[in-house]
Amino acid sequence: MVLSRLRALLPVGAVLAVVTGCAPLGTGTPAWAAEPGEVFESAVQRFRLHLVTDGLERPWGLAFLPDGSMLVTERVGRLRRVAADGTLDPRPVGGLPEIWAKGQGGLLDVALDPDFATNRLVYLSYSALGEDGLPGTRVARGRLAGDRLEEVEVIFVSNGRTSTGRHFGSRLLFDREGYLYVTSGDRGRRELAQDLRSHAGKVLRILPDGSVPPDNPFVGREDALPEIYTWGNRNPQGMALHPVTGEVWIHEHGPQGGDEINLLKPGANYGWPVITYGREYGTGLPIGEGTAKEGMEQPLWYWVPSIAPSGMAFYTGDRLPGWTGDLFVGALRAQTLVRLEVTEDAVISEERLLEGRIGRIRDVRQGPDGYLYLLNDATDGGIWRLEPAP
Repeated sequence: MVLSRLRALLPVGAVLAVVTGCAPLGTGTPAWAAEPGEVFESAVQRFRLHLVTDGLERPWGLAFLPDGSMLVTERVGRLRRVAADGTLDPRPVGGLPEIWAKGQGGLLDVALDPDFATNRLVYLSYSALGEDGLPGTRVARGRLAGDRLEEVEVIFVSNGRTSTGRHFGSRLLFDREGYLYVTSGDRGRRELAQDLRSHAGKVLRILPDGSVPPDNPFVGREDALPEIYTWGNRNPQGMALHPVTGEVWIHEHGPQGGDEINLLKPGANYGWPVITYGREYGTGLPIGEGTAKEGMEQPLWYWVPSIAPSGMAFYTGDRLPGWTGDLFVGALRAQTLVRLEVTEDAVISEERLLEGRIGRIRDVRQGPDGYLYLLNDATDGGIWRLEPAP
């Protein structure tokens, strides 16, 4: 098995050491310990940090516009524009749909249409109240015109609404064929992840207008929703395309351990909550039926204790040549940037960078300039750029 091979490769004290007693995610403002321009060492690349901008309130997602400027979501419900030189527009982008910003909900991810240069379409994932008064994940799109979104339409509404403020997902990703993938958390009701009549605890695949691709794995089944692409996912908050294969990789939060990286396969069941490497919060008791079961997928990599992963990007640039081809994952609880060496279908080693230096890392993106960019989750959060150091 892949995991047996990976365990043999791990150094002493690496991520698969089994411990218990991890606390749930904190929500405090991180310590800004990193100095601008400070030089850091990784095993294969020297780099330094550059603070692009600060003054963002709980930034969550980042997308680069063709001119090098950025759209940044703030979980509190604002979409901000940052110029290529780091200047933060004091006026939020207007025209957004109504957003429910409580708990872990709010304005979450942002993505550009593959044909943005011609159609100017921007996609947003967020939490909103349904007619039943319960919050759930939605996706809307609108046309960016100056400082506003126009012709805004909701293209997806999750039926996985619960009374909790937890586990909304909710990353957005277009693949090479133009399909839109949407991650949806289990909404704090773990049993929904194994219910094919619920959008909760799933990765969904839709067309840009919200319609269902005819080759989705559950199309035509009366006992399943057609948008579902994979199921048994707890709370995925990272998603990226493998640069060689074009396949979709995700990571998801586990409970007190058991954070996972998975390669998506159509119709596959990733096991939550039947199988998991995590444990119950507080008690440390096992969950479900163990760590493996026939018919359920094993992760490519997992973390015990939890790092609370958020944001993920394959690095394909040449500005940081030691890292070309590596996978980068942000971590909230561990307050670190994780670098993973990967093949086409496996993770083979891990290195942790910037531990505790910029707080909780919420998103990781490669910019059009070939640098890596990070968002940190803070009430006075910012955008950081990783640059090579001589």
